[in-house]
Amino acid sequence: MEAVVFDFDGLIVDTESVWYDAFRQVFRNLDYGLTIDEFALCIGTSDDVLFEHLKKNVSFTKEAVIKEAESIYKDRLQGLKLRDGVLEYISSAKKLGLKIGLASSSNRNWVEGFLERFEIKDYFDVIKTADDVVNIKPDPELYLAAIKDLGAAPERIIAFEDSQNGLRAALAAGLNVVVVPNKVTGHLNFEGHKLRLNSMADLPLEDLILSISSSGEKLIRG
Repeated sequence: MEAVVFDFDGLIVDTESVWYDAFRQVFRNLDYGLTIDEFALCIGTSDDVLFEHLKKNVSFTKEAVIKEAESIYKDRLQGLKLRDGVLEYISSAKKLGLKIGLASSSNRNWVEGFLERFEIKDYFDVIKTADDVVNIKPDPELYLAAIKDLGAAPERIIAFEDSQNGLRAALAAGLNVVVVPNKVTGHLNFEGHKLRLNSMADLPLEDLILSISSSGEKLIRG
């Protein structure tokens, strides 16, 4: 393996669970119970997918929902932290001489704000966000752009994802995908990945690379 590429939201920092709680509270006020399966439609891609679905079931104004959800979300921002094992993985990747990339459907200011807050931005050789492409996940464009700048063959790159949309994008780009679901995506069915972990703390990066390199079979830990 020559490189690793990480998703951001829900994988490096579990922003997705906080967003789900915020949106669920907003729609509860509209007498609608937003399910995890519904919210999962937009994880790893645009919120527009979720709103188009919900229009069939409940009356709301998109701008008002976003404003209220953002207000709730901002109150909980300070409680966010890196997911277990993330720092160890990027540190190990650097020590192993692997190139490190990031591919996120969010905008650059959002992503880099968190990377700077947690003092991990300098670990990444390549950062691709929604600002760099026309199409976000599940389209593979983000990953293809990252692959190009990393200068490594897809089969020699491991991608880490927490969502179905992200998984589809990484697979379409020809990458080896490791799924690390969060509280919101943990119940979803994932297909085509090489390995599934509860968290990056489950397995050292060196062992993960060995497992993927030595076996074409899908492995499950935890």
